[in-house]
Amino acid sequence: MHLWEAIRLAFKSLWANKLKSGFGLAGVFISVTALIAVVTIWEGMNTYMTEKFANTLLGVNTFHLRRRPNVNVGDTPEEQWRAWARRPRITYDDAIAVAEAIKTPVLTAWESQDRATVEYNGRVARDVNLTGATEDYFEIKDFTIASGRAFSAQEARAGLPVVVMGWELADKLFEGIDPIGKEVRIAGIPYRVIGVVAAQGTLFGISLDKFVIAPAISPIKRLVNPPRIVDALVVKADDIPTMEAALAEAQSIMRSRRHLRPGQEDDFTLETSQGVLDFWGKISGILFFAGPLLAGISLVVGGIVIMNIMLMSVAERTREIGIRKALGAKRRDILRQFLVESATVATVGAILGVLMGIAIAVIISSTTWLPATVAPWSVVLGVVVGTGVGVISGVYPATRAARLDPIVALRFE
Repeated sequence: MHLWEAIRLAFKSLWANKLKSGFGLAGVFISVTALIAVVTIWEGMNTYMTEKFANTLLGVNTFHLRRRPNVNVGDTPEEQWRAWARRPRITYDDAIAVAEAIKTPVLTAWESQDRATVEYNGRVARDVNLTGATEDYFEIKDFTIASGRAFSAQEARAGLPVVVMGWELADKLFEGIDPIGKEVRIAGIPYRVIGVVAAQGTLFGISLDKFVIAPAISPIKRLVNPPRIVDALVVKADDIPTMEAALAEAQSIMRSRRHLRPGQEDDFTLETSQGVLDFWGKISGILFFAGPLLAGISLVVGGIVIMNIMLMSVAERTREIGIRKALGAKRRDILRQFLVESATVATVGAILGVLMGIAIAVIISSTTWLPATVAPWSVVLGVVVGTGVGVISGVYPATRAARLDPIVALRFE
């Protein structure tokens, strides 16, 4: 019997026994759907964490000089929090000294943040992120100015009350109006709007476009920090090796300024995105193995279901097998027929599972912040594994059918 003939007979048999076939492919369908969904979410989270989360908060090839880490992952003991609180703050003098002493070519900017209310002509935006920064902050953060401009070095040094705001905030306060040149009030102090940053989207569903940025020594300094204190000095290099060299320089400079002896722990933090990515890597590894493991359990259950259904099919078709053997069918013909039927059930279930997995990915991508994309290798793996389960599950029933004595089979009622 040719393979295509066996496949044709397999589909004919499946169609004639729709209920049993449905039970057979259900297990594979569920497991392959789960596999595609898990891999889709895993891939999406990997992309989100590396390209969006870590890089948005901390930046590419960037480190922050801070009193303590700004992004905390894992369980931080209370003693550690108290130790961080005892550390001295990063001062203007610290930021200036480090920025001037680093010999490696980098960009540096001050950053201090808090939240407040912004008003314009009776309209109020609450819980807006306020940032006091120096002029290179926009380049370090890779902001695109949609309209207007960023503030200049002269404006930053003079501490002029000018602001650049996020797209969402501008849209809320100046709906239908050009915000450039208008005056907003922050804590009662007037600031002139000189630029609007292009929309950046959301991070874990939280808007990234509801902010204002003003020169670090403008009146905003009284809102974001105590006198002559900054939250962080942000340092950006062109690549990882350059960043690591600059980081080592910054550490040496700060240890010297703080008069730390060899062996003493740093009383400051040099924070990069690597810590966040390392933590995510551990979680990602667990998910990568746990998800497919659950799908594998479902595949085993599906394989058992297919085997039982094929055994029932052999029992129901014993007389048919006897007739075929009496007419000249060989063992390998019977074996091939039942193996193909088993593999066909599993393959159909796998294909339906892949289609459902793709549909789930589309739904996740269109309704959530997660960039869920189907990995091509997961589609191939789903079909191959599904078909493989069908073949393995069909070996015993097919072997049993092939070994039937034709005389005994013909007498079977």
